[in-house]
Amino acid sequence: MSKVFVSVGITLDGFMAGLNGGPQKPLGEGGLAIHEWVFKQQIFRQHLGWGNDGETGKDNEIAKGIFDRIGANILGKNMFIEGEANWPEDAPFHCPVFVLTHETREPWVRKGGTTFYFENDGIYAALEKAKAVAGDKDIRISGGAKVIQQYLNAGLVEEFIIHQVPLLLGKGVRLFENLDTDKYSFEIIEAINSPEVTHIRYKVINKK
Repeated sequence: MSKVFVSVGITLDGFMAGLNGGPQKPLGEGGLAIHEWVFKQQIFRQHLGWGNDGETGKDNEIAKGIFDRIGANILGKNMFIEGEANWPEDAPFHCPVFVLTHETREPWVRKGGTTFYFENDGIYAALEKAKAVAGDKDIRISGGAKVIQQYLNAGLVEEFIIHQVPLLLGKGVRLFENLDTDKYSFEIIEAINSPEVTHIRYKVINKK
């Protein structure tokens, strides 16, 4: 059965993006540095059509495991706007992507198996549609922060993976804000580190 999970990069001080993000500055001021570790991995470079070079160690294995399990993605309109202007022609998802928006728009088909669907009926409808196309694979709540927070507060996230980098951003978009902490708790499943990033995988325990 499909599992709903989050996989997100953050800084030591809890930011997942910098300030003033947009199409000309994806992930905001200093935000790209949060993901420097994954840009170097072979699997990431393959997904973006950059060739077969790149690192092949344990960080690559973790990234590959995440890519391989995803059957559909859900993301917010702001994240889509940033990406639309910067993703290559074969967008890096390689599976259906549901964009939460108030905009009415026909599906946008890209090379490599990525099709963006624009969902106007909220987080529950988007999740049901994602589950319908994901098959036996999982659904990733990709971001941004507000979308992740909405799915957490709704009790819909089952697993939470943080890729924490040794970086202090000082200001930006915080991941852990606007949360109803009475509704869930976290249990560590696994923690793996490398010189550049620590991967922490949590089970989300939703309280009924």
